[in-house]
Amino acid sequence: MTFSDAEKAAISSFAAKIAGHADGIGAEALERLFLSFPQTKTYFSHFDLSHGSKDVRNHGGKVVKAIVNAAQHLDKIDHVLSSLSDLHAQKLKVDPGNFKLLSHSIQVTLAVHFGGEFNAVAQAAWDKFLAVVSSVLVSKYR
Repeated sequence: MTFSDAEKAAISSFAAKIAGHADGIGAEALERLFLSFPQTKTYFSHFDLSHGSKDVRNHGGKVVKAIVNAAQHLDKIDHVLSSLSDLHAQKLKVDPGNFKLLSHSIQVTLAVHFGGEFNAVAQAAWDKFLAVVSSVLVSKYR
């Protein structure tokens, strides 16, 4: 999938904004995911899933850092996320539908934090970008 220059700009802009706040943004997105879609908690039975827990902050940070890394390499997302795709498909066996749910939670979190800056153009670019990320992550399931 290719991105237009405007999409690349929106993706890069918000990736830069969230990079320094990966743990907080990631934790908030995961908490939204777990509250809105409780079935997604099944993969985290070994975590303390309470609000603000170290486990949620650490994992949320890993998720956002991987997304920021992918945003910095839009032309080779499949290569950048290959090892995570292997991990989620072969070892963790995460339900592929959960990536779409997490993508939605991330976008809601960005909208809450950045309000008007996360306008329709930015949201559409991030929706497309996160759909590509999700597609790459589930590619090893096939």
